[in-house]
Amino acid sequence: MKPSFFYLHRHRMNKSTKRIIALIAGLALALLFSFLNPFGLDAKAANVAAVAILMISWWVTEALPMPVVALLPLILFPILGVAKIDEAAAPYANPVIFLFLGGFLIGLAIEKWNLHRRIALNIVNKTGTSGNHIVLGFIIATGFLSMWLSNTATTMMMYPIAMSVIQVMEGNISDSKQLRHLSVCLLLSIAYASNFGGISTIIGTPPNVAYVAFLEKNDGYAFEFVDWMKLCAPLSIFLLGCLYVVMTKFLYPIKLQHSEDTRNVIRSEMEKLGKLCKAEARVLAVFATTAILWITRDVINNIQSVIRLDDTAIAVFGAVLLFLLRSGNKENKPLLEWQDTQKMAWGILLLFGGGISLADQLGKAGIIESLGTWIAGFATGGILLVLIVTLVSIFVSEVMSNVAQVIVFAPVVAGMAKALNIDALQLGMAMTLGASCASMLPMGTPPNAIVFASGRLKLKHMTTTGFIMNIISAISITLFCWYLLPALVKAIQ
Repeated sequence: MKPSFFYLHRHRMNKSTKRIIALIAGLALALLFSFLNPFGLDAKAANVAAVAILMISWWVTEALPMPVVALLPLILFPILGVAKIDEAAAPYANPVIFLFLGGFLIGLAIEKWNLHRRIALNIVNKTGTSGNHIVLGFIIATGFLSMWLSNTATTMMMYPIAMSVIQVMEGNISDSKQLRHLSVCLLLSIAYASNFGGISTIIGTPPNVAYVAFLEKNDGYAFEFVDWMKLCAPLSIFLLGCLYVVMTKFLYPIKLQHSEDTRNVIRSEMEKLGKLCKAEARVLAVFATTAILWITRDVINNIQSVIRLDDTAIAVFGAVLLFLLRSGNKENKPLLEWQDTQKMAWGILLLFGGGISLADQLGKAGIIESLGTWIAGFATGGILLVLIVTLVSIFVSEVMSNVAQVIVFAPVVAGMAKALNIDALQLGMAMTLGASCASMLPMGTPPNAIVFASGRLKLKHMTTTGFIMNIISAISITLFCWYLLPALVKAIQ
């Protein structure tokens, strides 16, 4: 039965009222802090802190769209005398933002020409069609794609394929319990593998980009694309393996054997795609060229001195190539046209810029260092602190945007590490990687929300599986950051 007019009207009113309350509450908190100045900050620092409170409160409550909130430094910093407009605006052109822009555009081309679908179907076809093998195939395909595409785009692409497989299985198998287990495993594997796979590369998930931008801006430490992969890809693969074992061996064991009908569905979808067309081949060539340049950048720079490559230039080069090269089909249009960029998440780029601008002024006002020192007074160093930071990061990201979380907490964690005289990278990486592992709630990440909207998952499925994966992720990230990270960083330097 469709909802009544009065229900819809009341729902809109409730949503509008909550938004107004959130707007007023955030503004009131900021003004109250500025007026009371409880920490005795100087006038400039108090204004910066008030702006931070306003932005964080509106980010958390989603009183305004997050990219809109990220524009506030351009308005408030000049008005309050915190910084001139050119200083406040400079972080919106941070090189890391253009690295992500290039990755976005390459992802758009892969999606436009269905190359992502071909890759996914081939991986699933290779793994087999028994229940466990289907789940494993989806985990591998999703994890691989999310290294290069956003986790949201990856989930949106894999979701219809999973639903078609589930529907075919329902038409051929009568064991309702086994079908339910398969459905839960497939849907959760898409969401979680998108999140875990994304931590493998800098561009795989927004928190990685945000943290790399912070390191370059504040510590002058330039994380190279291939170095991040060397560090984080093994951890990502381990978490994907844990996901498979937890779901198929313990929580939702699947005893479905090989199904020829399921294999036929996969093959049918592959046949619909046909042979690799010229456009797909050219997008694949650009994608492969970009990835190879990222991986071999140091080698190229060391053997000659005519050109100097960096990750951002490579990403933008790959993106520009897509606009230059023709598709080779009848219309022979470029692989990417400007109207294709309407689908791109421009708001994420603004969000990065606003977060970096805010972090810059928090640092210059001395607030971050003071906050880190204050928190350090209640903490002790060692592996326990890394575990606490990881746990807090994972569970906070269940209710807060992981991008905003990294933008806000990266300088705080750095200040804490400085006050305790410990390696800031250990705490920072723990916080960043943890921010991409929220698994318990539908609002934790967009992939979680997408699969939960299918109606085939109950909240208990996500909370149970998610809690276990949160704990596994926290322990794994902690051990990785404390024992392996220092040695790995030393090895690649």
